[in-house]
Amino acid sequence: MSYLGVGISPGNVPVSHSMNVKVVDRRVRVAELVLRCVICGLGVLAAVLVGTDSQVREIFSIRKKAKYTDMKALVFLVIANGIAAAYSLMQVLRCVVSMIRGHVLFSKPLAWAIFSGDQVMAYLTVAAVAANAQSAVISKLGQPELQWMKICNMYGKYCNQIGEGIASALLVSLSMVAISCMSAFSLFRLYGGNKGKGSPRWW
Repeated sequence: MSYLGVGISPGNVPVSHSMNVKVVDRRVRVAELVLRCVICGLGVLAAVLVGTDSQVREIFSIRKKAKYTDMKALVFLVIANGIAAAYSLMQVLRCVVSMIRGHVLFSKPLAWAIFSGDQVMAYLTVAAVAANAQSAVISKLGQPELQWMKICNMYGKYCNQIGEGIASALLVSLSMVAISCMSAFSLFRLYGGNKGKGSPRWW
């Protein structure tokens, strides 16, 4: 019996659905691998830019050196991006092994572990960027009510490099949020109602 006039029977529809799922899955895995590599690279870049930044100014014959440890928010940014980069490197290795073996996930506990880790990293990186965005605004504009001066007027080079580090950290946080959405998708589809009805195995 012809189906829609192209000679395909209704019994073949699940096979087509299975192929579509495999195509979507392959694209999701490639996107995840790319994003994790981006997080790893930009996380290291942000940590290096902020951690190595310093500038010396002479004020009334007193030499004052500005460095990232002078502001706790910057220390938090360096640590958070270092952790995110190391975590992403481990996940990159897992993604490569998973793609070679042809499996999405090995088990539900592993899916939960990845989902939880991605959520923690997303919150950590977003919190670090938010804290430093506030500090950057105060450093750039000052706080007249509290008689806080515009630090960036004195340490221009220092603030510019810090700004580049915060921009890299912002991209890390956005990528981490996207990754957390992907891991949520990978986890919750394991509990789909159509599992075992023509769909490929997920673990």
